[in-house]
Amino acid sequence: VQLVESGGGLVQPGGSLRLSCAASGFAFNAYWMYWLRQAPGKGLEWVSSINQAGGRSYYTDSVKGRFTMSRDNANNTLFLQLNALKPEDTAMYYCARDSEGNLRGRGTQVTVSS
Repeated sequence: VQLVESGGGLVQPGGSLRLSCAASGFAFNAYWMYWLRQAPGKGLEWVSSINQAGGRSYYTDSVKGRFTMSRDNANNTLFLQLNALKPEDTAMYYCARDSEGNLRGRGTQVTVSS
């Protein structure tokens, strides 16, 4: 199983980023997938989930209406669109095959600062 995130960076408050996660080594379209994040000095936090077909997604309250999760099963890729970013969104973002992050990638850093 391999999960490789990309797309992070430094962005000003109110800006946008699109994170990607390339999955391999397992039947991607058979699994719910997750985005998690870890802010400096804090624990791992669940951000969003999406079902196998991509028709249902769920979000933690702090990102509802700003983040959108999607997937491309033909290309084994997961996405997270981050809009209206806030400084408190600063964190390492991970894609994961389970909601607790036991099977996750190395992460991509998102820093929101002016």
